[in-house]
Amino acid sequence: MARSASSKPAAVRASPPPASNPTQKPKTKATKHKDDYSSEGVEDNDVFLMSGSDFSLVLGIIMLAAAVRLFRIYQPTSVVFDEVHFGGFASKYIKGRFFMDVHPPLAKLMITLFGWLAGFDGNFDFKDIGKDYLEPGVPYVAMRMFPAICGILLAPTMFLTLKAAGCRTFTAMMGAGLIIFENGLLTQARLILLDSPLMIATAFTALAFTSFSNQHELGPSRAFGLSWWFWLVMTGLGLGMTLSIKWVGLFTIAWVGGLTLVQLWVLLGDYKTVTPRIFAKHFMARVFCLIIIPMAFYMAMFGIHFLCLTNPGDGDGFMSSEFQSTLNSKGMQDVPADVLMGSRVSIRHFNTQGGYLHSHPLMYPTGSKQQQITLYPHKDDNNLWLMENQTQPLGVDGEPINGTNAWYNLPEPHYIKDGTVLRLYHLPTHRRLHSHDVRPPVTEAEWQNEVSAYGYEGFDGDANDFFRVEIVKKNSKSGVAQERVRTIDTKFRLVHIMTGCVLFSHKVKLPDWASEQQEVTCARGGSLPNSIWYIESNDHPMLGPDAEKVNYRNPGFLGKFWELQKVMWKTNAGLTDSHAWDSRPPSWPILRRGINFWGKDHRQIYLIGNPIIWWSATAAVLAYVLFKGIAVLRWQRSCNDYSNPVFKRFDYEIGSSVLGWALHYFPFYLMQRQLFLHHYFPALYFAIIAFCQIYDFITARIPALGLKGKPIINKAGALAFLVLSIVVFTLFAPLAYGNTWTKAECNRVKLFGTWDWDCNTFLDSYDAYNSLPSTPAAAQTPSQSVQAQQQPPAQQPPVAGGEQGQVPIVDAAAQQEKPEVSGAPAAADPRSVHTEERVEYRDQDGNLLNDEQVKALEGKVEFKTRYETRTRVIDADGNEVLLPAGVQAPQQGEEQQVEAEAAGVAPPHPDVEGVDQQTAKNAAVEEQVPEPKQSVEGEKEREEKAAKPASEKNEASAKRDEL
Repeated sequence: MARSASSKPAAVRASPPPASNPTQKPKTKATKHKDDYSSEGVEDNDVFLMSGSDFSLVLGIIMLAAAVRLFRIYQPTSVVFDEVHFGGFASKYIKGRFFMDVHPPLAKLMITLFGWLAGFDGNFDFKDIGKDYLEPGVPYVAMRMFPAICGILLAPTMFLTLKAAGCRTFTAMMGAGLIIFENGLLTQARLILLDSPLMIATAFTALAFTSFSNQHELGPSRAFGLSWWFWLVMTGLGLGMTLSIKWVGLFTIAWVGGLTLVQLWVLLGDYKTVTPRIFAKHFMARVFCLIIIPMAFYMAMFGIHFLCLTNPGDGDGFMSSEFQSTLNSKGMQDVPADVLMGSRVSIRHFNTQGGYLHSHPLMYPTGSKQQQITLYPHKDDNNLWLMENQTQPLGVDGEPINGTNAWYNLPEPHYIKDGTVLRLYHLPTHRRLHSHDVRPPVTEAEWQNEVSAYGYEGFDGDANDFFRVEIVKKNSKSGVAQERVRTIDTKFRLVHIMTGCVLFSHKVKLPDWASEQQEVTCARGGSLPNSIWYIESNDHPMLGPDAEKVNYRNPGFLGKFWELQKVMWKTNAGLTDSHAWDSRPPSWPILRRGINFWGKDHRQIYLIGNPIIWWSATAAVLAYVLFKGIAVLRWQRSCNDYSNPVFKRFDYEIGSSVLGWALHYFPFYLMQRQLFLHHYFPALYFAIIAFCQIYDFITARIPALGLKGKPIINKAGALAFLVLSIVVFTLFAPLAYGNTWTKAECNRVKLFGTWDWDCNTFLDSYDAYNSLPSTPAAAQTPSQSVQAQQQPPAQQPPVAGGEQGQVPIVDAAAQQEKPEVSGAPAAADPRSVHTEERVEYRDQDGNLLNDEQVKALEGKVEFKTRYETRTRVIDADGNEVLLPAGVQAPQQGEEQQVEAEAAGVAPPHPDVEGVDQQTAKNAAVEEQVPEPKQSVEGEKEREEKAAKPASEKNEASAKRDEL
């Protein structure tokens, strides 16, 4: 785009017009003048001026993409990978329950809309990978349709982008084909995930800005024209959509912003045709379209987000009290501002955002074994405390007034000021807040003391009940709230008089004996934010209806918007835990490993790209980097390469695409959070554009190579590469669709050990799949052997070798001593005719492994031993009796019951057999055989390789503790 100072206008000479398609509209080429900013060698590539055949080709691309993307979109019929999160968000949108996610809302809103239109009521929770969709009637196909439509539109968008960049039709068709037959993009587009919407938004932005750049480079004659304005506005909308789906859109904004600065720099250098007034118009047009429009769109999406989520949910704990007060049932009536001695209050923790100081009539199982003090996130009567002075008030006779009502009829109010020593009396249980030099039950650190509720009704308490109020002025509202305690406005600490520790809480959960409520301790040297409290509710008889009232400040839309952005940023940065399927940026361009999405019924969905497409795109980026390095060296040596228009166009056009690749790739090196292969998709899109552009320059635009006049080379090469990509796509397609596959075919395409999908998941032949039982998809690949999954019939002891372990075998004599019950015949004396010991190796699906397979797995998986007892039934002659399918051989403990049932009498009562733990046992207690460990080989490794959502806890709440 920039002009070389040494370049001269091309000589104009008369020549016969070239032969062209009569339906092709003539393209105007920028007439290069040395006194304007138009770029040499640029034609008008507005996609609205394409020929009719090109539009027909776009329609064909859409149909082919739809066939590939929608093929068997109903499978799998269970939750896959991050459908756990994004499907669950749809449920919460429909229910209106507030949640917190690290991604902006646009794509989630659209997924919800598709589900709602299909009749989804939000009652399915998408809780676990493998959870069945069919039985509860979830319209999951409709919800998958939105990402699928985005994936379908990605292909024609690539075609139009390459056409806008000046590429030939066959080159653009090849680029669209590479998008259609890219396995990774296909996998993401068939599931309820955000990456497919992100890709179409990024691609649309690239199309719009490429088209705008083309209009800009045609010179002043096109500035501020209809097409110029249209594509500039579309670029702004594209940026807004991209940013509203994922914050990866910031990288797209950086790409557009960088190239826009280049355009403005060139405009600034054109001092003859671009006056200051015109430059200001260019500048303001870009500010409005590329900053204001995206920001307005982004904020509008959050406006819709807030309108949908009006009820409390599992995400409101991330937000401040002011934010939570805007949710239904979370708001409160105005309360008196002044806090007096004798006020009945609820005390809320400042930093962990939502917990009330709480007690209940349960004792600590360790330590002092006094009543528990916890932090509870909901409003409750057990949150009520009475503010007491360290001594009771005096009456007119000078004697102390006893009782909790002593503070209600005093002649003047007693305010609680900075430095006041007080006691907190728990009204429901009549105990006082108390601390002492005893370690807490969970955080057993020397600098932490236990906090408990101690005493009883009428008990005067002791010195360990005294706490001093210290107002934290920097966190309190200016004015009176910094001098005495006022509801909501004053933030304070409670310092224990006897030990000097400070009432403290942090994101540590107590065990089940405290209902997993949050721990409260008394800390010496604890962090200030975790030691700050404030009063939320306040009631006192002396504060009548005319008393000054306060309430939470309504943050308004802007306040809620900005707070949510900060929480999203902090939570996103906190997702640093390792994940079984995460990967780092250096491995992405070479496609080192993928992601296991789902596995069941000897099928698997594994995100892996098309190697031919990925490696070719990476090679194109490297080729441009090499070209640029040589070009810079030659420029330094005063070579006049940039006087060649084709050379300049090659550098600028491909450089723009490689810049897009770099800005969507290298920022991930700065991130310490969980990263996955799908984070590379936007960068891959730009790399494919660069590959197609290089191919187009080589085969159709560089005269020196001699191919410019031979369009057959361009067409044949594009077709051949596309066919090769389709072949490779077909080889890996079962991993994208979750289709049947064989071990042999799987191993044949598994070129590297880092491609870690499990070929043992698949059967040996396609015929073997026909013999599998048809079961609803309700779980992922079984994690136990087939034998381990067989459950014993009701009212029978567990079958030996089952999940509950072996049943201990008792002596025959002991069996004979047992009394007969209800007239049942005596059990026959079981005899062991033959004992055989054998070692078998089985995979996670219970399939028997041969010696060669076992040897191949050594060092890669962990083998676990499981002892099993198998019983064969023989007749009187010693011949084995084959039982009908589904009937198990009775174990020793079962034989008496079987014979009793055969005789038509009642079986023994469980209490007689000692099954009921409350039944007294006269006989000596039999030694129990320890429960055997399950014999699933490689269980630990398989658990690590099992499909897991990207954040294994609820949404981003895995990092809620850091807030």
